[in-house]
Amino acid sequence: MYGRRRRRYFALMGLCLALFVGAWAFVRLWSVPLAIAMCLVAMVIPPVAAVVANRREPDDRWWDE
Repeated sequence: MYGRRRRRYFALMGLCLALFVGAWAFVRLWSVPLAIAMCLVAMVIPPVAAVVANRREPDDRWWDE
């Protein structure tokens, strides 16, 4: 139950880090506007990851927390 949420959160945060590091390590050599766009996308991912990690699933027993 919580492991599924944790995996989703870490997958999204890993994607965020990969976008950010990839943008400024590799992509900026070919296209600075694309690197900036990648960073803007990476900037949106952490709040989305927090919402995904805290979303209640149908099989959660939220009243026991």
